[in-house]
Amino acid sequence: MKNLKISVVIVMLIAAVGSLSYLLHPVFGRAPEGERLAALTQSPQYRDGQFHNAQPTPMLTGEKGRIQLLWEFVTQKRDNLRPDSALPFEHTDLSALSPEEDVVVWLGHSSWYLQLAGKRILIDPVFSSYAAPFSFINKAFAGPYPWRAQDMPSIDYLIISHDHYDHLDYATVRALLPKVGQALVPLGVGAHLEYWGMDAARIQESDWQQAWPFSDSLTVHVLPARHFSGRGLKTNPTLWASFLFVTPERKVYYSGDSGYGPHLRDIGERFGPIDIAIMENGQYDPDWKNIHMRPEEAAQGALDLNARTVLPGHAGRFVLAKHTWNDPWQRLTIASQGKPYTLLTPVMGEVVYPAHTEPHTSAWWETRVQ
Repeated sequence: MKNLKISVVIVMLIAAVGSLSYLLHPVFGRAPEGERLAALTQSPQYRDGQFHNAQPTPMLTGEKGRIQLLWEFVTQKRDNLRPDSALPFEHTDLSALSPEEDVVVWLGHSSWYLQLAGKRILIDPVFSSYAAPFSFINKAFAGPYPWRAQDMPSIDYLIISHDHYDHLDYATVRALLPKVGQALVPLGVGAHLEYWGMDAARIQESDWQQAWPFSDSLTVHVLPARHFSGRGLKTNPTLWASFLFVTPERKVYYSGDSGYGPHLRDIGERFGPIDIAIMENGQYDPDWKNIHMRPEEAAQGALDLNARTVLPGHAGRFVLAKHTWNDPWQRLTIASQGKPYTLLTPVMGEVVYPAHTEPHTSAWWETRVQ
């Protein structure tokens, strides 16, 4: 019996050491510390040791706790969470696009490639086949995915909206390091990038309501969003944000992950009309209704922004919620009927030219490619 107890203790110690060593893996990133931590504590959004939304935002809004929700998500079978065949895409060679022409290209989920005022911009790139710290969790939809870091053109600016795994991917960032000129991220997120090998001089961290001139003809405004952050056990150690790209010709807004809130109307009143609004439209649920927009809220948010054109994202590659995979497009299409904006629903890789946007009429999410 004594030997058995010793063996059990040894096994537990080995498991604990193994768990600790994995938690120290760089995929989890690094929390802000030292001068970076001291600087971000001066933010109006930071108090009580964490960042806060501008309005009260309980993350869970049902009667279930995190453990129960996670258990149900893992164990309960639900139909049509994933498409039964590969999604369509256009294998666009981004390097072949003239940098002098403004473009917007959806690369699946919340990954976007923009060209504005002669600058190449990459937003929340996740080129890995999973969006989690473990490769066996949250795998991407089945089917080919043609974009890789090594195939990207030189990127002038990398934009990260927050540090969740489906927006900030360790493997992708590491592979992109030789390609990226500068990174613009919310407060604290730079700690992850620097830990992963990016020179601190190439990282610009920002609070909300700050403007950054990328050039004489391109300014980026870092603006509020209604969400949360964290890659481990600590809650909200870094900030989250939305972004507005302003050139003499147009304004392009990226919502990041965000629940619906008055910040959208505030942005519309201050900066509208917005020529293109890239809106979060996926991974919503009544149990966390404050931190992701339902399609009807995305439509209302576009109205609040005084948007002329809407591009939906945050769906199409990963399962993070319990709705069917194509529900976001179906509901947003209905919610957008009769609205004063144009809804664009391109397939992955399809080039949208802001100078001459036309409505998309094909409901590709209803006619999947075999």
